[in-house]
Amino acid sequence: MTNKMNLLDKTTNLVNRVVANNIWRQRECFNLIPSENTPTLLVKMLEISDPAGRYAEHRTMKGEEIYFYQGTDFIREIEEKTRKEICEYVGCSEAEVRAISGQMTNRVVFDAMIRFLSREKNNIKTMKCVMNNALTMGGHLSSQPMGALFNCVDKVVNFPVMKDNPYKIDTARLAELITDNKPDLIIFGKSMFIYPEPVKFVADITREMTEKPVLMYDMAHTFGLYGEFQRPLQEGADILTASTHKTFAGPQRGIICSNMDKEHPYRKLWLDIKNRVFPGFTSNHHLGTLLGLLEASYEMNAFKKEYQKEVRTNAKSFA
Repeated sequence: MTNKMNLLDKTTNLVNRVVANNIWRQRECFNLIPSENTPTLLVKMLEISDPAGRYAEHRTMKGEEIYFYQGTDFIREIEEKTRKEICEYVGCSEAEVRAISGQMTNRVVFDAMIRFLSREKNNIKTMKCVMNNALTMGGHLSSQPMGALFNCVDKVVNFPVMKDNPYKIDTARLAELITDNKPDLIIFGKSMFIYPEPVKFVADITREMTEKPVLMYDMAHTFGLYGEFQRPLQEGADILTASTHKTFAGPQRGIICSNMDKEHPYRKLWLDIKNRVFPGFTSNHHLGTLLGLLEASYEMNAFKKEYQKEVRTNAKSFA
């Protein structure tokens, strides 16, 4: 009886504190952390539905998608619909929706890059050079050597910035650094966004390079503004990574997008990315939040223009 009473006391205390915290965070204060968002109630409800406790592992084998659990027809359909909705939102041909965070999507790409390059360069263990935004200039931790790039690269070169504006890239000096360092991977994207990244500029100057770098754009913080703030894949980026819970008002997950279809020269890189997502980084890929992501994608595709306009208006008002 004592244990049951103890359980009752603990549970009552927990529930009361959760309710109080929820009321405070949702109704009694302004939340000013820009990397957090609140999805709709329907998205939240879908997150706790039955699939939240299920598995649906799968991978491509001999051109066919093989599932390793039974009873997965429903979630297989949901995953495919989610993929199509994300492709519609971004305007791309390929989307990997099984990652469960933006940080994970970046590490997936870095590992896939090493595997991709090792075929061409005699089993290399790391990328030789990566270019990115410095952490002190708004760059994101997941693109730093102490973050997701850990043990993936020999040398990191930060983008040069304007003398009078440390948050804007100096494109003239950038062109020189790219020529001098010949990076394997160039990572655009920040956690502190003020300006669009010079994707088209870099795509144009690297297009004819003998060893063309892969251009990646980490759009985690501005993914909800895709098309309004910037359209990286249409400007020349090869890979887009993002989380789905910041400006994109969905559950906490990650996505990877590209136009690496069957005719694309980097098609093998895309297959490496898929294989690193599973079986490399995920087993259960949180099917409850996958359902929530599908609904959030429906909502974003339906109200994209109005929502993006209001987000920018609010940001300018705060500024």
